[in-house]
Amino acid sequence: MPQLPAPAYPADVRARLDADAKEVIARYPGSRSALLPLLHLVQSEEGYVSRTGMAFCAETLGLTTAEVTAVATFYSMYRRRPSGDYQVGVCTNTLCAVMGGDAIFDTLKEHLGVGNNETTEDGKVTLEHIECNAACDFAPVVMVNWEFFDNQTPESATQLVDDLIAGRTVEPTRGAPLCSYKETARILAGFPDERPGAVEATGGAGPASLVGLKLAKGEALPKARVVAPRDGQPGGGQREDAPSHDTQPHDAQVHDPSPAERLSSHDAPQQTSASDPEHPAGPTAEEGE
Repeated sequence: MPQLPAPAYPADVRARLDADAKEVIARYPGSRSALLPLLHLVQSEEGYVSRTGMAFCAETLGLTTAEVTAVATFYSMYRRRPSGDYQVGVCTNTLCAVMGGDAIFDTLKEHLGVGNNETTEDGKVTLEHIECNAACDFAPVVMVNWEFFDNQTPESATQLVDDLIAGRTVEPTRGAPLCSYKETARILAGFPDERPGAVEATGGAGPASLVGLKLAKGEALPKARVVAPRDGQPGGGQREDAPSHDTQPHDAQVHDPSPAERLSSHDAPQQTSASDPEHPAGPTAEEGE
């Protein structure tokens, strides 16, 4: 059924948002480019992007509500219904999942009594699964209001949400101190984080993220290891057509890798479609079958 027009903001709220929106729009050569930060701005007011918030953005930027809705429903950072003070996101993408992310998510659902994208009765915590937190080297990762909590376990994640609900101070593994979801939304809208020491504490990548950079700079050299091919020959045995160990750097250490050291079979020498005419690449059936 058609919905009634969205209710207007109270006069004092509208005046404050108008002033903030004017400051945001002034940063851009075209006003419609300010839509993303304005959606964060209205989210900082109500904790989610309401119909009232979308109507405000449309009117302020000279857009239709359909154009604003299309953007607000595309990005997962914009909530479409009231959320908790703390948005707890558990990464359940492949690496975090196999490292324990699925177990963490299932544990928190049972512990909090909520499902995905649901909020606890006290309005403190909203739980969601996230496809990727872009922190695979610290898997499994939980984020609270977009701050990192690395190398989590079901037990540590349970303690984390209990502390949030109890109002106890929790410290992210790295990054700025934790603040409420509304405060986070205002910062994402482009307004300064005025909490003492918050900007200085933001920090950067952790040690695990910087290993590749150190290698590129020659600051550390890995110990070479040979992976056994699919035929399972011990000692990294090679096929007749495989390159000799003599092609390895003189300082390489060749040894029979233990099961813990052994990489995936995809890392071992194998035939490809270009070199194996009996197994060419390509579809195995006609389209539509």
